[in-house]
Amino acid sequence: MKINSILTLSILCLSLWACQSEPTKNAGNIPVQAKDLPVPAAKKNIVFFGNSLTAAYQLSPEQGFTALLQFRLDSLKLSYTCVNSGLSGETTADGVNRIDWVLQQPVDIFFLELGGNDALRGLPVTASKKNLEIILEKVKAKYPTCKIILAGMLAPPNLGAAYTNAFRDMYPALSKSQGVSLIPFLLENVGGMPELNLPDGIHPNVKGQKIVAENVWKVLKPLL
Repeated sequence: MKINSILTLSILCLSLWACQSEPTKNAGNIPVQAKDLPVPAAKKNIVFFGNSLTAAYQLSPEQGFTALLQFRLDSLKLSYTCVNSGLSGETTADGVNRIDWVLQQPVDIFFLELGGNDALRGLPVTASKKNLEIILEKVKAKYPTCKIILAGMLAPPNLGAAYTNAFRDMYPALSKSQGVSLIPFLLENVGGMPELNLPDGIHPNVKGQKIVAENVWKVLKPLL
């Protein structure tokens, strides 16, 4: 009995060793080595850095334009991850204070959406422009090959023509001087339309977010 048991155990061990050692086979019974298997492409990061507009204020995260863009990227099988770094209430000065922390993660495409709160507070356009320049320069210094999109905004008309014109022109001027892509007005076809905004009249609702996603996609797509 002992000899038979030892013999049986030896045969079982040899069988297990053979199964583990045999190369993986595909449907055509062709041996496949581990080195021949395709290596999944590493996903690239698209970091969305902004205020409540980016953070999808008062909406579920999946309803915001950054999430909608992620759904589209996934449906197209594009290896990108949308990182929402939006923070409600943030000004351009706040952005300068926070950017170093955000840049600790890898960044392949950087989306900058700030300035709206500066305008609502009537802050000097020269200061806002300088802050945006600092942010853009920090991104380029940390990630020289990173592609950048600057999202433009408009100031409320009650601040006067001189201010609103200077604020509007700030974004294309920065786009040109910094060599970055530009969305002239992030809320194009959304801003000022009650049916596309929350009751506050400032933040896009679910329908508005879909249009904002399209506005971003037009500029983002060529950079992918």
